[in-house]
Amino acid sequence: MNTTSFLFGLFKSQLFVRLPYPTSDFSGQIVIITGSNTGLGLEAARHIVRLGAARVILAVRTISKGETAARDILQTTYAKKNIIEVWPLDLSNYESVKAFGARVQALDRLDAFIQNAGILTSHYTSAEDNEAHITVNVISAVLAGLLALPKLKETSRKFGVKARLAFVGSDLHYIAKFKEAETSGSLLDALSRKEGVNMGDRYSVSKLLLIYTVRELAARSPIDADSNVVIDCLTPGACKSDIFRDEQGWFAAVIQSVMISLVARTTEVGSRALVHGVKPDIEDGAHGAFLMDCKIASNGPNVDSPRGRALQKRWIQEFLMKLETISPGVTKVLL
Repeated sequence: MNTTSFLFGLFKSQLFVRLPYPTSDFSGQIVIITGSNTGLGLEAARHIVRLGAARVILAVRTISKGETAARDILQTTYAKKNIIEVWPLDLSNYESVKAFGARVQALDRLDAFIQNAGILTSHYTSAEDNEAHITVNVISAVLAGLLALPKLKETSRKFGVKARLAFVGSDLHYIAKFKEAETSGSLLDALSRKEGVNMGDRYSVSKLLLIYTVRELAARSPIDADSNVVIDCLTPGACKSDIFRDEQGWFAAVIQSVMISLVARTTEVGSRALVHGVKPDIEDGAHGAFLMDCKIASNGPNVDSPRGRALQKRWIQEFLMKLETISPGVTKVLL
């Protein structure tokens, strides 16, 4: 997809599509939302509490900020205090992700998991053993999801429900250039290098790698009697969110501010896409799909072209081995 086509589709979606207000019944269900102390995650949590969830777990990097968010949700929904819990989760730290995963396994049930936390920055920084976008938006995001998947599968069998695992992606994957794919060696090694990195493309690349992975997870964990878990990837569109807080430079800031004011959705409206991605009555067709405007959307040529399919295969072969080095046995939940 070229930039012109992408921008046309973006403006059409942002200006003319109204995301449906969430009405699905979450009664009796337990839901985890990462990155939920602010922005999209906070508003999604507010909706899910309003819709009757028995328990909503805010997985956040800073506990005090999560507790502030919990109080805000309780004040606006008049829910009971014990409905919301705050758990620590730092996606820039693999040990934090693994500790979070162990805690998930101790739950009585888990009906839905929204992996929303992520970063967007124009500055190169490292986290664990890679550039921060790759660590946070891809490696740890998927690791957290895989660590939750056994509990989701168990819940689907034990309680006879459709469990849901949603990853927040971005329609920017449509225009990711991904020049690192030109290397003949390790993609992860290429993505870790600071020299020659195009940080303007890195967020888009991270979301492209995420959708490659979500498609593979869904293919290896089909919906059946043993695993009634819908795994999807969604975009909330451009929103007035704190994800832009790391951007710097006065000119870029002015352009960004103007664009956001013209087309961006509020975080409440954008959060509707997150809730839709894990609603209890979501269609089976969403499994492995990319959701945009609360509907199944095209994956785009970066995914569905021969080059895209070859890159997905190449990425998955390396990435699953990477996950095993971080948390041995984590991919056994997949067929």
